[in-house]
Amino acid sequence: MQSFILQVTEDGSHTFFLPEMDEHYHSTHGAIQESNHVFLNAGLFASLIQRWKIFEVGFGTGLNALLTAMAAIQQKRICNYTTVEMYPLSLEDAFRLNYPEILGDTSLFQKIHEASWNEKVQISDYFYLNKIHADFTKMELPENQFSVIYFDAFAPGKQEEMWQEKLFSALYNSLKNEGIFVTYSAKGAVRRMMQQVGFRVERLPGPPGKQEMLRGRKLIV
Repeated sequence: MQSFILQVTEDGSHTFFLPEMDEHYHSTHGAIQESNHVFLNAGLFASLIQRWKIFEVGFGTGLNALLTAMAAIQQKRICNYTTVEMYPLSLEDAFRLNYPEILGDTSLFQKIHEASWNEKVQISDYFYLNKIHADFTKMELPENQFSVIYFDAFAPGKQEEMWQEKLFSALYNSLKNEGIFVTYSAKGAVRRMMQQVGFRVERLPGPPGKQEMLRGRKLIV
């Protein structure tokens, strides 16, 4: 049984600390701040593909999904969001998080977490969610499907099996041309692996508390 310790990060938003892995779900410098910086600003909003079709590795607390759903509603753009998680939080734990209070949308957060697993669910007029309860390392991904990939697994030192070249190759192939892959990691080994499977890799300034992050683009000339 995993035990989740609720912690307040520097921007006032919650994260969980998982003692069994000695790992936080988000940056302690700011959970919401980190998600907006890495996944929305460097990923979703940087995409040149008009139709938002997102694949997320690591649903976690649902924060990335919530921020993306809010963006879809604000911009009135249809978003199909697929996310995979092997160890989902209980609803009891999820509803301890203060994201709805900070972001001002309790209903959306509740709908995202209460949505059934392994089926596509309409969360709003603009946001469609498919939460897959599965082991990402054993998934077969469709090719040429996604506009943006949020890679939000635990750090390579904590969850090495998620950061393998064959998995990154499958993620690359699952992107549409001009698709974007973003991760908070800036490790040299991750950057080289991204380049090896075909990404054009950029080092970008990281969120507060982190010097850099990585973004990869799939560009087929």
